[in-house]
Amino acid sequence: MRWLVVGLGNPGTEYESTRHNVGAMVVAKIATSAGVKFSSHKSQSQIAEIKRGVGVDVPTLLLARPHSYMNESGGAVAGLSQYFDIPADRVIALHDELDIPFSAIRVKFGGGDNGHNGLKSITQSLGTANYYRIRLGIGRPPGQQDPGDFVLKQFSSTEKKELDLFLARAEDAIDSLISKGLERTQQDFNS
Repeated sequence: MRWLVVGLGNPGTEYESTRHNVGAMVVAKIATSAGVKFSSHKSQSQIAEIKRGVGVDVPTLLLARPHSYMNESGGAVAGLSQYFDIPADRVIALHDELDIPFSAIRVKFGGGDNGHNGLKSITQSLGTANYYRIRLGIGRPPGQQDPGDFVLKQFSSTEKKELDLFLARAEDAIDSLISKGLERTQQDFNS
């Protein structure tokens, strides 16, 4: 069974290490750990494919990082879903989330976009909100800082010390979702 795992972010080196790109960071970490390289796909994405586990019936993950800006990522996600014949209920979108503390993870299926323009674009392009989301907590900006500026800044030096563990836990959440299902994954990660 094939799953589409999309790491949301913005293209370009100036955004690479920003909070807004934490989803893309997770997907990059998975590819690096698996020893695979991304290649360009006509859906305006970078993709890499890996098998998870041992045996004949192990799931395949199609890792994707859209070339488009976050707010326009739906076209790439829908294009990959159609091209590889992956239904929306096997799409996992990893994205930054202001409304949960830094390094917290929340896993859900369907629902609203909570004002996240990347999710809004995906929902519109897929024609359904019935896909998985792994919400990666980046916390709220301090003081009166504009949330739009906050998400486009790099992680603080304190956050950077925990970032590798955070990304690894997000990878574990993906594996759990695929192997154990939503309810068990929510029990293990949404606390």
